[in-house]
Amino acid sequence: MDIEIRRAYCDELVDILDWAAAEGWNPGLGDAAPFWAADPEGYLVAEADRRLVGAVSLVRYGADYAFLGFYIVDPQVRGQGVGLRLWNAAMDLAAGRLVGLDGVVTQQENYRRSGFAYAHANIRHGGRVQQCPMPADSRLTAVSPVHMPLIVDYDARFNPARREAFLREWLKEQETRQSVALLHGTGISGYGTIRACREGFKIGPLFSDTDVGAELIFRALVATVGGGEIFLDIPAPNAEAKALCVRHGLSPVFETARMYRGTAPDLPLGHIYGITTFELG
Repeated sequence: MDIEIRRAYCDELVDILDWAAAEGWNPGLGDAAPFWAADPEGYLVAEADRRLVGAVSLVRYGADYAFLGFYIVDPQVRGQGVGLRLWNAAMDLAAGRLVGLDGVVTQQENYRRSGFAYAHANIRHGGRVQQCPMPADSRLTAVSPVHMPLIVDYDARFNPARREAFLREWLKEQETRQSVALLHGTGISGYGTIRACREGFKIGPLFSDTDVGAELIFRALVATVGGGEIFLDIPAPNAEAKALCVRHGLSPVFETARMYRGTAPDLPLGHIYGITTFELG
């Protein structure tokens, strides 16, 4: 079988998201545009006989950091070296950057052989949350373009690199995605996004200086969609994030291993109540 590894075209990202849905990853309905904006050259596909048979992403955030995701091979061609070629091509794109990933727990040993080290678990919690009123707090506001400089700076506290291109698309209010921020003086002390997915809604990111703020943002996001099946991916070391899930009836449904190739960043996990995505970090 002749395999070509090449950069993906924009419209092929929709196919990759469909593959992710088939694997049970439950992507967001409007993920394609912000994912592509993060790094249009960071998506690779394997093609055989004019048919896509595999994919991987290596989204680069600046010169020093990248995140690997969407590592998928068509079950019909697994075991034929397609995955290894995609993996090697993605690692070539990294070009010396620190690389993060959220890997399937059972594949940790394979990632270790490629130089990745375990940092912590991320655990998806899910459950049905009843509709609740918008919290009566004047500090809560829907995110608008005027907030972008503040949010980009704030977001950089919780990630190894700035994500301006991604955030400018991710935070656009639309039918499938809403974001709120918690104001604090002339700045912000937290923000979060909720988006419609193939199944229910995912909240992510959810960053907050305090657990009280995280609770307010969570409730505000749920209120914007009228309740329903809600998923939140939390870093396991954050006990307050777990307590938030318990309060709202969310139970563990899936776990990943956050791993890094290179020196793991010293992120404030105690203020990360929900990671953005398993695919892009």
